[in-house]
Amino acid sequence: MIETVEGIIVSTIPYKESSKILNVFTKEHGLIGMMAKGANRMKSELRSVSDKLTYGYFHIYYKEGKLSNLISVDVINPLKQIKTDLEKISYASYLLELTEQLVKQNNSERIYPLFMSGIKKIEDGFDPLVITNILELKYLEYLGVMPVIDRCAVCGRTDSIATLSSYLGGYVCNFCRKQEPLVDEKIIKLVRMYYYVDISKIEKLELSEKVKKGVNQFLNEYYDRYTGLYLKSRGFLKDLNELEKR
Repeated sequence: MIETVEGIIVSTIPYKESSKILNVFTKEHGLIGMMAKGANRMKSELRSVSDKLTYGYFHIYYKEGKLSNLISVDVINPLKQIKTDLEKISYASYLLELTEQLVKQNNSERIYPLFMSGIKKIEDGFDPLVITNILELKYLEYLGVMPVIDRCAVCGRTDSIATLSSYLGGYVCNFCRKQEPLVDEKIIKLVRMYYYVDISKIEKLELSEKVKKGVNQFLNEYYDRYTGLYLKSRGFLKDLNELEKR
């Protein structure tokens, strides 16, 4: 039976000489595999629509739990701004890899609109680091390792919050803080805002570099400590950020 699904290609695998297997994150079925027969041939109609970050309506012979066969794709948004900018495509590639790993662990239907709202904001020119960090923080809930950001992670008190600690699992109050370095109060507040903000409704982002980098550092440390995810694209992002500092 032919079915049309909305989705975005998160990764591809070469198959034989001229074909590809596409891993597509879809609105309707979560992550599914599609066989794109002959997609590597020069004259194939699938050639231009079988790469990562192709976002569109996929017309397929759907086979639940098996590889579906791709017939054609109607592109919804070519995402040209992302694909022609090194920084944007680096963050988008990381989000593709992260989201693919997340959906393998938790196939919640709420992840697709969350992810696509982030990709669209990066395409629209919003700071890719901030959008990525917002998604990273929200994803921690689906990974089952959400940091404590409404009270002290040690004693539970809601006042006198002094700092953030990846080691202690979130907010830390003045009474429980020992060797943990203090962080800017704006960073503490921003982490909470990142969690509660509706990405699709963001209209402007005006944040200092210091505050953005503080949140990013916390999330990097937290992911390393609690998620068990090791993503190649994350290493490239770190290298890119190091180059930008020079």
